[in-house]
Amino acid sequence: MSNPLVSPSWLENILGDPNIRIIEVSFSDDDAKYREAHIPGAIWSYWKDLCWHESDREFPEPAEMAARLGRMGIPEGATLVLYGDPVQFGSYAFWALTMGGHKDLRLLDGGRKGWVEGGRPVTSEAPIFEPVPYSPGVGDASMRMGRDEVRAGLGKAGRLLLDVRSPEEYSGERVMPPPNFDHGAERKGRIPGAKHLFFRGVVNEDDTYKTPSELRALFKAAGAPEAEEIVAYCRLSHRATLVWFALRHILGYEGVRIYDGSWTEWGSIVGFPIER
Repeated sequence: MSNPLVSPSWLENILGDPNIRIIEVSFSDDDAKYREAHIPGAIWSYWKDLCWHESDREFPEPAEMAARLGRMGIPEGATLVLYGDPVQFGSYAFWALTMGGHKDLRLLDGGRKGWVEGGRPVTSEAPIFEPVPYSPGVGDASMRMGRDEVRAGLGKAGRLLLDVRSPEEYSGERVMPPPNFDHGAERKGRIPGAKHLFFRGVVNEDDTYKTPSELRALFKAAGAPEAEEIVAYCRLSHRATLVWFALRHILGYEGVRIYDGSWTEWGSIVGFPIER
């Protein structure tokens, strides 16, 4: 599948299909918004419970992801539609589940915000799915990069390092986007050589992605067409996945990777360089 991005109208037309499963991936560990209103048939999940290893700062291997999805009542052959609250948590889950080996993943364009503001149907009823068997798939971690590889490639010809945080984070004024309490790393700044591309530039006000032509112009200005490899990062990598999805799955760029430790890790490591 060349582009797994699906529109709200596509999803609305197939609501109730037994071969479809939907997950609302939330930044908050409180499901109050979900209980009030959500896409009919959608399961709620806190992002760390779905995407992270239970004890390590790591992602689940395919066997663990299979067990996790099976417990949620998601068959291994199901078309799994993910949507975020906020939008970037849908793309983050898409990225994590790609590494976890689910075969048929889709990302809902616009996430929760786009669906609700578009006047699409919602419900307060949570679905009940019985656990099902799920055999591990084949994971793909090729789009992930660790801190040592990032550092070893500083100044490397052909590599474009994209910092997709807010302007205030990129300039070194803050380590957290405003207006939040400023925390999350010991130092302010950016990875040496990184170019800035604010992640909100890839989406519209309703959180849907901009058109392919608009995205091409945005990434052309950042130098993407000349790059052999593109590495994106933010603070915790959620925002970076929104940009990664646009590059990889909408525009078809190869060699796009995410430094998932991002600034939370880089900005606190002893001996790692920064610039402002």
